[in-house]
Amino acid sequence: MRPFDYYRSNDPADAVEAASEKGALFIAGGTNLLDLMKLDLMTPNRLIDINRIGLDEITPSDDGGLFIGTLVTNSDCAADMRIRQDYEVLSRAILAGASGQLRNKATTGGNLCQRTRCYYFYDPDMPCNKRKPGSGCSAVGGANRIHAILGASDECIATYPGDMAVAMAALDAQVVIEGQGGDIRTVPVRDFHRLPGDQPDKDNILRPGELITHVTLPPPARGRHIYRKVRDRASYAFALVSIAAVVEMDAGKIASASLAFGGLAHKPWHDPEIDDLLIGEAPSDALFDKAADILLADANGQGGNDFKIPLARRTLKAVLREATGERS
Repeated sequence: MRPFDYYRSNDPADAVEAASEKGALFIAGGTNLLDLMKLDLMTPNRLIDINRIGLDEITPSDDGGLFIGTLVTNSDCAADMRIRQDYEVLSRAILAGASGQLRNKATTGGNLCQRTRCYYFYDPDMPCNKRKPGSGCSAVGGANRIHAILGASDECIATYPGDMAVAMAALDAQVVIEGQGGDIRTVPVRDFHRLPGDQPDKDNILRPGELITHVTLPPPARGRHIYRKVRDRASYAFALVSIAAVVEMDAGKIASASLAFGGLAHKPWHDPEIDDLLIGEAPSDALFDKAADILLADANGQGGNDFKIPLARRTLKAVLREATGERS
């Protein structure tokens, strides 16, 4: 780990100002950042400790939704009774991630900003465009079992590893961001993370020095909330395929549907065509196959991860059967 300056901030505006220096990064729980620093994969010259700036509570919003402060821990978010009752898919997704010890430290903002777990990204001796732009992508033609089948590019086929953001995408949550001079902007979670394109080193839309202050959840969505995570082992493993689904039934037909997918792309994947296809229809295997056709229309395996394509189809059908009460 390389030397760095340490600064403890006491309020959001001060933290943003302190982070204006080139090479400065925020730190809260540090569950991902510290690992990356130890391996010299991230080398900030200054760390801004934001643990004392507030923003560690879940509060109601005027429209009946919730504000989740950026420093709310994953454990506290998943255990909050309002989250458990009204946003069950979010609680389920968080509890499917990491371990209890990590959830006790990991924060909402930090979870959104976590970096890929691509083997080659973590190996400084291997070419990686995400770590060193222009060096190449070793996963293309290499070991790529966990890698993307959607939205990838020749520059990068890594996946976003998180669970929480997948559920937030299904809920259509918003990320509130504070920048220099008190500038505030709000971005849908669905647009917060980027596809790799020709700039795979940029994981999300944050500008240098910007701070996530809150995530806003809309008023509770009616219907059944499901989070299914397919992985190599039952705990402490990242998703091969995950699906967050909020589906409401009315008189035997799908009244509303919102689905998001993890483990398939460089970001939580949401395709509004799938939701539009399902709404107003009676559940059936034929309908679910059409939804899978839309999801996988542009899917592209890399050899080692070809199995993800049929796995995603089977998982989507299973989730929709559970959400709608349809039996195969």
